[in-house]
Amino acid sequence: MSVEVLVADDEAPALHELATLLAADPRVTVVHTASGGAEALRLLEGGGIAVAFLDIHMPGITGFDLAKALAGLRSRPAVVFVTADDSGAVRAFDLEAVDYVLKPVRVERLYRALGRALASSPGADTVDDETIAVTVGATTRLVRRAEVRWVQANGDYSRLYTAASDHLVRVPLSELAERWADAGFVRVHRSSLVHRDAVTEVRLAGAAPTVVLADVELPVSRRLLPSVRDALLR
Repeated sequence: MSVEVLVADDEAPALHELATLLAADPRVTVVHTASGGAEALRLLEGGGIAVAFLDIHMPGITGFDLAKALAGLRSRPAVVFVTADDSGAVRAFDLEAVDYVLKPVRVERLYRALGRALASSPGADTVDDETIAVTVGATTRLVRRAEVRWVQANGDYSRLYTAASDHLVRVPLSELAERWADAGFVRVHRSSLVHRDAVTEVRLAGAAPTVVLADVELPVSRRLLPSVRDALLR
């Protein structure tokens, strides 16, 4: 997939650096640049741009303002925020940004963000992914739904387990189960939700039905046995 992208930043050195790095990526055909929000909005309203890399703090129309305005476009580009502000990730998630890249920008991190944006575009072969904001120490980062192997209920919170780590988020398991059902997540118990691709073994017979995810074994509720069997064995 080869696409047109936009970079919007009111700081000339940052604008030039991002444009140069993106132009060097073979997935990018054209890089449009804008030194302010109003100019960026005009370019985006013209259509044809698949991914918008936006600074947050621009005079007049901010990056957040732009992201909200883009929701009304018939063909909405994927949005990646590129900023020195590490406090805006939660709001970025609310605005359905696909990634949140902190300055100074590392090349591999920028290219990974581009990959995520392309994977979320309408022409991609993959199902649109979702990101969820999690707190890591004093910062907030975005975890992709595709990285999550299973979820454990924790009152009004849920703990997301990826291959490398786990994160507590303020979203009930019931909400995630409903929201992520079409993305391959299966409710196996009132306290756990698993991604079917992460399941390595299914043991539904006997007195203690379970599913195995490589390094963890989770109980299966007898009430949910029929739906789990349908989801994992058929």
